[in-house]
Order: sequence, then structure tokens, then C-alpha cells
Amino acid sequence: MEESTELREEWTLLLWTTVAVLVPVLITLWCSFQRPKRKVQLKDLFRKSKHGWHYTDLFNKPTYCCVCSQPILQGAFCDCCGICADEECIQRADRILSCKEIMTQSQTDGRFYHQWVRGNVPLASYCAECKQQCGNQPKLCDYRCVWCQTTVHDDCLSSLNDDLCDLGEFRSVIIPPYYLYQVNKLRRRHPDEYSKLAAVCGSGWTPVLVLANTRSGNNMGEVLLGEFRTLLNPVQVFDLSELPPSKALQLCTLLPPGSVRVLVCGGDGTVGWVLDAIDTMKLKGQDQFIPLVTILPLGTGNDLSNSLGWGAGYAGEIPVEQVLRNVLEAEVVQMDRWKVQVVSKGNYFRKPKVLSMNNYFSVGPDALMALNFHAHREKTPSFFSSRIINKLELDGEQVTLPSLEGIIVCNIGYWGGGCRLWEGMGDEPYPPTRVDDGLLEVVGVYGSFHCAQIQVNLANPVRLGQAHTVRLVLKSSRMPMQVDGEPWAQGPCTITITHKTQALMLYHSAEHTDDDDSSASEAEEPSADHIDTASNTQETVTVS
Repeated sequence: MEESTELREEWTLLLWTTVAVLVPVLITLWCSFQRPKRKVQLKDLFRKSKHGWHYTDLFNKPTYCCVCSQPILQGAFCDCCGICADEECIQRADRILSCKEIMTQSQTDGRFYHQWVRGNVPLASYCAECKQQCGNQPKLCDYRCVWCQTTVHDDCLSSLNDDLCDLGEFRSVIIPPYYLYQVNKLRRRHPDEYSKLAAVCGSGWTPVLVLANTRSGNNMGEVLLGEFRTLLNPVQVFDLSELPPSKALQLCTLLPPGSVRVLVCGGDGTVGWVLDAIDTMKLKGQDQFIPLVTILPLGTGNDLSNSLGWGAGYAGEIPVEQVLRNVLEAEVVQMDRWKVQVVSKGNYFRKPKVLSMNNYFSVGPDALMALNFHAHREKTPSFFSSRIINKLELDGEQVTLPSLEGIIVCNIGYWGGGCRLWEGMGDEPYPPTRVDDGLLEVVGVYGSFHCAQIQVNLANPVRLGQAHTVRLVLKSSRMPMQVDGEPWAQGPCTITITHKTQALMLYHSAEHTDDDDSSASEAEEPSADHIDTASNTQETVTVS
């Protein structure tokens, strides 16, 4: 009898243990099957919504649902207006809560009103009415204007003296929704009409367009898109993975000529992509709408950004508000752009390869590293065993070359992710590089080890000279080449680099680069007196 009881107790314990293990597993499996279906439904809702919804499995701060007022850990938020909702309330939030209107007629006689969103205001905010702190209580008791970012207590909202919105600190860079509404009503779209409409936006109105490449950097592009949409009109913030710069820049043609600044969030390749789109605008006769271009570096090398004073990389160390302030304070410079034409030997009747160059062109070891030719080099030890360059001419005069493995032609001061290639190390004086002088700096390297020594300031390159015209001939081996970090393998050829145009860029003189030599940084900055001297030059660099 006792044995039967013990056996029954053992089976009971085993049963409960099995249930205790299996039930959570089954619930987890059920949830894992249901979540994809739920996300598919939400994705369809997000695609049709006026809100910029983003789903998150975990909010990074205490957050309350703007519909049911309950605390939430996971759900969705709008990166334009800032409303938050849990999964059960997303559809209702989408239906009853309005987002930022990119174009509206609510402005009458210069009057534009606050658009309030309740709850989840930034910490350490201050009430516009009573001047006391907002956002310090984790509940939906405060309001924030989605345009000017003004915050106010629930109790103070009814007694707020002025319900008019002036768009806040960044009114000079925001494209007001009422401006676009008036543009849309114009019968005759002419630059003079845009200037008249812009009068209501203030005398210092310089709208900023944000073009972000979400594929650059460590997912910073996606974060920046949301932060800029919160501060600005969402219509002026573009994701380049969804819309190419050629289409995004057409917004410039609806704004007063010469007033627009473009902030490119990405690497040097993204900047080149945008500058090529601006060249296309010139070909279309849209010269008067050409914007000024500045950079928020998200790539790997970021040599162009470094040369223009914007630093070697951005990882969120300063808020986007300060980024916009820096853009407004930046100085205008003109930067040379070059056309690289590659004609392969024996294919003179075939259309040559043509590329645009902003930073540098190179053939040899550094291009090899960009192209990842290591496996090929191991298979072919003689890859660099002999001279690859038959002839080099600077301004039409042939240059006697040592036994070099590579040539680098620079337009900017930085190379290889932050190295001052032309100035180098030591006391021997060399003319500083400029981005607006119509000159290219030509240097040589002995090999990949020499490149590594240069990058850690243990050696200098072989300085071959500054020139308006360069001609270089390559031998019959297949060599790695690169233009602005875009590599390819090239057979024997003649390469011609000609001055293409000048781009209007913004230089941030207050930003410290990763170069400790402040004098070198100052030498990189083009002076205002020199800007116009190279604007009409047509210098040529030929490599045959």
C-alpha cells in the first residue's frame, strides 16, 4: 500500500514537472508564431499611415501610451510627432491622433498655432508658462508642441498667454507647412514668387534639407532620420535608401534661390553621390537653385569631411540640435571636383570609363587594400615586382620616377582615414593643400608597408609635385585602382583627370579634426580672397 502511494506521488510529481516545463514552452512557441503575423499586420498599417511609425520591442526610457495612458515596454512610436502606443492601441492612435502636417493652410495673416502632443516629454524640460520643470513625473501630465518643441504643464496649458507657434529655435531652417501650401497654390512658379512667399519666414531663413544614407555607419542613419524629423518638417528629411538625391534635391527648386543648405549624413561616397546629383541640376539649367553642401560623417574614412572641418566620424557625441547650429555658423568655400577618364589600351573606339573625383585617385598598394586583393597577391608574388608606371608628366613635363609601386593624386588634405599625406612629417616646408586652387598633389609610395608607415607618421610619401596637368601611362599588368574609395581592377590604360567643376561646400572652422596640428588645420581652410580665383579654370591632369 505504501509503495503504491509513493509510486502515485512520484507520477504526480513527474506530471506537474512536465506541465511546468511544457506550458511556458508552448506559450513561447505560440507567441513566436503569432508575432510575425502581428508584425505583418502592423507593417501594412504603417505603410498606409500618415505617421512615421517604428516598432520597438523595448523602449529605452519610461514611456506611456498616448491612448490608454498605461506604461508600455514595447509598441510603436512616431518619429515625426513623437506619439507612442502599445500594440493594442496602435490602430486607434493612428486613427484619432494627428501627425505633423507637411503642408497646411492653418496659417492666416502670419498666425500659426501650436500642435500639442500629450506625455513623454523630454526629461529636464521647462514649462513655457510657469517656468518650472516638466517631464520629471512618469505620467501623461505634460504637453509638447511638435513644431517648436515648447513644453507646458497640463494645468498651465489653459492659461498659456500665447498659443501662437513661432517654430522655435530652428525656425530659420524649418520649411513651414504654410509655405508649401502657398507654393502649391501658385499659378506661376517662378523664383521671384518664392522669394515673396519666403518673406513671412523671416529675413534669415535658410532651410536645411537632410539627406541620410541609412547604409552608412553603425545604424546611425536610421536614428538621425527620426531625430531630424522630430525637429524639422518631415518633408525636408530624406532617406537615400528609398529616394535618390536627384529627386530629393528637386525640393530646392521650390525654395528661394541660394537659400538652401543640404546636410549629407553619410560617408564620402554618399557626398559624391549628392554632388553628382547637383551637377545634374546644373545641366538642367537649375544653377540658381544649387544648395550649399555640408557633411555629417557616418562612413569609414571620411577624409573629405575631415578636410572641411566636420571631423572624422559621428557617433552621436553631440545632439542633432548642435549639428544644426554648426551648419548655420559654417563658412562657404568652393571645392574643386575632377573628372577621371579611363581609356583601356587597344579599346580606343569603345566609350571610356568616366568617374567623378572629390578626394583622390590612386593606383597601387592603397587601392589594393580597398579592393582586397590579398588572395590574388599571394597567388601572384610578382604582382608588384616591377615598375607599373611607364611615364608621368606634370604640367607637360616628364618626371623621373624612382621604383614606385603606387601613385596617389589628391585633391584634399586628408587621405587614408585621417592622414595628412602632402604635409607629412618633419620640418621640410611644403605648400599646404587647398580644395579650391585647381591643383592636385601627386605623391608616390614604395609599397603597402610604406603606406602603413605613412599612416602612423613614421615615413613620408615621395612628393612628386603639384600640377595642373598630369599624364601617366600604365604597363601591361592588371592593377587595382580607386577613386574616392571605390576600387576596381584595371588593365593597361591611359587615365585622364580633368577639372570638372566647383562645388559650394560649408567649412566648419570651429570643429577640431583628429589632427593635433592646428596650423595644418588652418592651412586647409580656403580663404575668401582665393575662392573666386579658380572658379573658371579648366586645369587638366592626364595619366597616360
